[in-house]
Amino acid sequence: MPALLNDLPLEWHFIGPIQSNKTRPIAENFAWVHGVDRLKVAQRLSEQRPANLPPLNICLQVNVSGEESKSGVAIDEAAQLAQEISRLPHLKLRGLMSIPAPAAGETEQRAAFARMRLLLEELNEQGLSLDTLSMGMSHDFPAAIKEGATIVRIGTAIFGVRKYGEKT
Repeated sequence: MPALLNDLPLEWHFIGPIQSNKTRPIAENFAWVHGVDRLKVAQRLSEQRPANLPPLNICLQVNVSGEESKSGVAIDEAAQLAQEISRLPHLKLRGLMSIPAPAAGETEQRAAFARMRLLLEELNEQGLSLDTLSMGMSHDFPAAIKEGATIVRIGTAIFGVRKYGEKT
């Protein structure tokens, strides 16, 4: 990061798929990672987190809708992976992240988000102390908030639809 950015009171969040060979810059420069879905990636982030930085905040990405095209651990495998990640030094498992399949109405949207909220509650009953549900985007964030989202991603609502292939 440029020196000027490091001096600002910002908390950088990394959102997106992580290749295991790209973990070092993430571990060194971000405060949060949304989207860890494999133990190997979590282990590398933990190993590469500089000792002078606080633990890296992690949201476990869950493929709540079971879509083949989406990243994330299957909902029935999430508890085991969450327990393994929670034991890694230099990481702090804070919660869950999900991008459910698009749904037409609020009732359908809320159903997926409710599954995430219930999973977070189950993990806390198993001894974890999770406080974050990173879910909801521009098209469905009101439903996500109603089901307990603490972080929403509303880029399109702020910046507009991406125009791929066009030079600006």
